[in-house]
Amino acid sequence: MEQARALRILSRIMSWDDERAAQEFAWLQVMAKVKYDGYRDFLAGMPFLESLAAWLQQFDPADRETAYSLLRKRLIYVGPAEMQRLVELFYPATMERYLIGRLAVGRAIPRFRVLSEEKFRRELDSLRRRTLIMGLSDGARIDILRHSTVGILSNEQFVVQTQVDSFKWADLLSDLKKAVDANATFEVIYLVDDFMGSGSSFLRWDAEKKKWTGKLTKFLTSLGENQGVVSANWKLCVHHYLASEQARDDVPKVVEKAKDDLQLASMPEITFGMVIPRRSNIDPATDAAIVELTKRYYNPSIQTVHTDKGGEKHLGLGYAGCALPLVLDHNTPNNSLAILWAECEARVVAGVQQPEMRPLFRRRQRHS
Repeated sequence: MEQARALRILSRIMSWDDERAAQEFAWLQVMAKVKYDGYRDFLAGMPFLESLAAWLQQFDPADRETAYSLLRKRLIYVGPAEMQRLVELFYPATMERYLIGRLAVGRAIPRFRVLSEEKFRRELDSLRRRTLIMGLSDGARIDILRHSTVGILSNEQFVVQTQVDSFKWADLLSDLKKAVDANATFEVIYLVDDFMGSGSSFLRWDAEKKKWTGKLTKFLTSLGENQGVVSANWKLCVHHYLASEQARDDVPKVVEKAKDDLQLASMPEITFGMVIPRRSNIDPATDAAIVELTKRYYNPSIQTVHTDKGGEKHLGLGYAGCALPLVLDHNTPNNSLAILWAECEARVVAGVQQPEMRPLFRRRQRHS
């Protein structure tokens, strides 16, 4: 009954005739059940259809069709099943391939011999154990990684965060020495996370402090304070299950620029499970009506000192102007259009009345 009532309300809000309403109801009911109702931050009693009705009412009637088309035609929603698949693919599709390639290059042999000859398989087992996986945030899904690599990797090879104290580093090294030999150190360290939109939170130049900052620098600081953890020729690898094409193209260039300052002996191996192509972004040239919504239904009070670090103060097209129509089931990235996730009351800012912003997929702010 509640769903039927929500659909009737939507029909009135959108002024749909019976034929259009029947088409849209069929689509909405399927998508709500299969995907959108599973969004973690919907309030109790306010699943997708109710949230959609509330969201659409903030727009003038003439703008509601444009707002609805953003959901209907452009939204990219990554649910638990899709993300779990990306996590499960990380080891066989990325990590194992890298380890095999590293061993093959080091021994100057074809890759196939690593798995076809016993002595090289034993070396691969040793290299696999001397690999550490660390989460850059709680989105790294370390629990799923552990479960998907049972019998392949040890629980002692997973760390839920990159900033660990000297006691944790000592424990990790002690477990490694027991498993391999008394002289063992880590040869490969993987930093993993769920999503990279612009890459600025991973690594950026802080002009005010005149230094590099971000998750990478914090990890390197923690590692640098604990000598003897890694081998002389250790390799840093960075993997994100999902990324924008902007991040895929820009982040390696930024890391290359910072490599000497960060005292990295070699360029890290940077990989992505899946890349969202730029053609999926909201383009001001071809999506003028949607871009106009991001300007007119915008309240500057959602801006903070943290969002300013992306280089774009106006968040209409998202943090760093990424213009992504993206929602992840556990949270909406702030790189997505603000009208999808922003929430604030109407208020006067700099003497100008600014509108209320209602989210379709409420974002849990990391800085709040």
